[in-house]
Amino acid sequence: MRKVVLKIILFVPILLLIGACAGDAEKDEEGNPQSVEIKEYLGTKLSSINDFRENSIKGPQYVDKDSFRLEITGLVNNPKTYTYYEIINRQSYKKVVTLNCVEGWSVTILWEGVLVRDLIEEAGIDSKVKIVIFHAHDGYSTSFPLDYVMENDIIMAYKMNNLIMPPERGFPFQLVAENKWGYKWIKWMTKIELSDKEEYRGYWESRGYSNQADLDKGFFEEP
Repeated sequence: MRKVVLKIILFVPILLLIGACAGDAEKDEEGNPQSVEIKEYLGTKLSSINDFRENSIKGPQYVDKDSFRLEITGLVNNPKTYTYYEIINRQSYKKVVTLNCVEGWSVTILWEGVLVRDLIEEAGIDSKVKIVIFHAHDGYSTSFPLDYVMENDIIMAYKMNNLIMPPERGFPFQLVAENKWGYKWIKWMTKIELSDKEEYRGYWESRGYSNQADLDKGFFEEP
């Protein structure tokens, strides 16, 4: 499987056509090699996957990868449904991106996954589409303008620091919403909906948080 590596430093995208970085190997209980978490990538020190704080609306979700399905629906010409394995066996991308939480903490992680843009393009985007709505296993949702998803290399991640994402962090998939506050980084994704309803507001956005959620601005809607 071909891999393209993308690195983000201070949120400036740089496309790096280099090989994937492999972690040191150790053995699992059955004696098979398995990856370990890496602490540095291309000169950038990484946070640990244990440095996150639990703040989901219903606690960690435990999703069965064999029965998991990701739907691409809404205003599309050819609705799609993908299994977990169909997604992780696609071309993968890597980026170092910092997640900034409104609670005041942040983590810098090497994320690996697939581009959201590639998935929705395969479904065929209707000309009326204005926004992309992401839905999660626990009922959470958030949205972005279509341009944000199409004009940036937005990753739907399944690995963190060279490890398969644990349930507490969003397994099977978390959105890496670059340059956006942490509440836009939806976890446990199950559906991507293309819509013309620009007035749509997700879980926290409907409770007064900024729908734009740009890091250089406040995270509450201005009156």
